[in-house]
Amino acid sequence: MSYDKWIEYKLSDVCDIKYGKDHKKLSDGIIPTYGSGGIMRYVDSYLYDKPSVLIPRKGTLSNLFYVEKKFWTVDTLFWTKINDSIVYPKFLYYLLLTYKFEDMNVGSAVPSLTTALLNEVKVTLPPQQEQEEIANILSSLDDKIETNNKINQQQKP
Repeated sequence: MSYDKWIEYKLSDVCDIKYGKDHKKLSDGIIPTYGSGGIMRYVDSYLYDKPSVLIPRKGTLSNLFYVEKKFWTVDTLFWTKINDSIVYPKFLYYLLLTYKFEDMNVGSAVPSLTTALLNEVKVTLPPQQEQEEIANILSSLDDKIETNNKINQQQKP
């Protein structure tokens, strides 16, 4: 891996950060609705249907999610429209997991992030083929961890 080909961007260069929306008037369905704590319910509408990194706007700022299918997010969670000509979406997810968003908190009572703050976050990216290779390795490790956790749960008395 050659670091001389890595390029620094602002997060706003590689994705558009969008606000989630209210879900209360939506009917029940099969599309997951994410809040900063995870899936809250399933609805009949979606905000986006391509790979996206979901970033908390309020609450637990370290709870990032990666979604590849149709989803809805509530207003405590940002979603991203990723420029996949610059960044491999799953690589962006793994990269952002390394950031300490708690240290970027701008809230007083409730931990909070803003689009202005997130848009200025610096991300350094390798060439896209390396991004994909790194993301695939990490994803494979995540899959193995999930399988082991399921096995461990089944073995508990």
